[in-house]
Amino acid sequence: MAGPGQHADTGHADTGTETVDVVVVGMGVGGEHVAGRLAEAGLDVVGVEAELVGGECPYWACVPSKMMIRAGNLLAEARRVPGMAGRSEVTADFAPVAARIRDEATDDWDDKAAVDRFTGKGGRFLRGRARLVGPGRVDVDGRVLTTRRGVVLATGSRPQIPPVPGLDEVPYWTNRDAVSAKEAPPSLLVLGGGPIGAELAQAYARFGTAVTVVEAADRLLPSEEPEAAALVADVFRAEGVDVRTGARAVGVRHEDGTFRLTLDGGAELTARHLLVATGRRAALSDLGVEHIGLDPGAKALDVDGRMRAADGVWAVGDVTGHGAFTHVAMYQGELAARDVLGEPGPDADYRALPRVTFTDPEVGSVGLTEHAARERGITVRTGLAQVPSSTRGWIHKAGNEGLVKLVADADRGVLVGATSAGPTGGEVLYGLQVAVHAEVPLERLRHMMYAYPTFHRTVEQALQDLG
Repeated sequence: MAGPGQHADTGHADTGTETVDVVVVGMGVGGEHVAGRLAEAGLDVVGVEAELVGGECPYWACVPSKMMIRAGNLLAEARRVPGMAGRSEVTADFAPVAARIRDEATDDWDDKAAVDRFTGKGGRFLRGRARLVGPGRVDVDGRVLTTRRGVVLATGSRPQIPPVPGLDEVPYWTNRDAVSAKEAPPSLLVLGGGPIGAELAQAYARFGTAVTVVEAADRLLPSEEPEAAALVADVFRAEGVDVRTGARAVGVRHEDGTFRLTLDGGAELTARHLLVATGRRAALSDLGVEHIGLDPGAKALDVDGRMRAADGVWAVGDVTGHGAFTHVAMYQGELAARDVLGEPGPDADYRALPRVTFTDPEVGSVGLTEHAARERGITVRTGLAQVPSSTRGWIHKAGNEGLVKLVADADRGVLVGATSAGPTGGEVLYGLQVAVHAEVPLERLRHMMYAYPTFHRTVEQALQDLG
């Protein structure tokens, strides 16, 4: 009899089928991690990917976009020299960035190295589109694989395109087009002011592109604390980015090489390119999940603490709805691998889920925002400190915009959330994440020593403001 999460292997596979231990559908960062771990453990693992092994992150998202951001930040730093260290003249050139993305990050969008990395661990790779056709059965372009232990679904997400009239008729960019461009466009409309839109908007603006960001919500970075969102918006405007919040697009057309975006107030914005960055959605509809009793129309697959979506089916990454982050996919991938192998370990814990928006200033956040905490009925106290008023911020001067905001559960005396925005906001976040994850008492945090003069010492000021 098969054990939990396994399927009995009768030794008589159906005609035209092949029996393996595990099939991993989707070889992005989460799927690749699971597949590699299981292969190294000696299981017969088949990884299936229709596009590139490694997924969105190394080819079109995290890695290449951060190369763009790094280059844009260098330009910004060079422009900060006057008044601080002499004089500077800056001439932006996007060509080295495009070359680095093509040559160093993506191998010209070739995944041979990633495929070899997986097969080198003992796994087998199939390029194709996979679909569940029954419990423990996966069809890969007509080739049916039957599994002894089960299937891992890790198919990621795709851009969510809003129903703006005319949008489906124009050649808009997604993040893939934006990071694979060979030159910075003269002008760019960015529809969506979340992390992807904000990061790419600032990066291109620093290379001389005239950028306008259009966000339907009342602020940029709507999922972040309003203080952090206002901070980023102020920096954007100071750098020449036109920020339109509370603005809903009601129509778009493309004429003579120019995009014309109409807003609900009647204003019309124009630019050479249009980037749609209005979020991402899980790719479930073509997976055949209805054949295992799951809803193909769901926004995400519901998983338990061990990443089980159904008997013999695990899901990791964006398809689980716990955030479209590489670190979530890797974390969940390890949990799923442990469960498949029967290894002990804790269930998933998202209390201290971190996220970083790599604008300048960086915005790092962990746990609950003030609003989310109040929505849960928590007795909330907050503390706020400004990076420029800290010693390190004062020393840093140009480009020192930032803040630390703490969200505490007053009844329990612990942090349930925090935001660190500033020149190294994502790095300062680490200590705050530990505090939230480990539920370190506020009194213990208050009596720590904070190295001087550092950006993270601003946390101490925020604790003092917390009272």
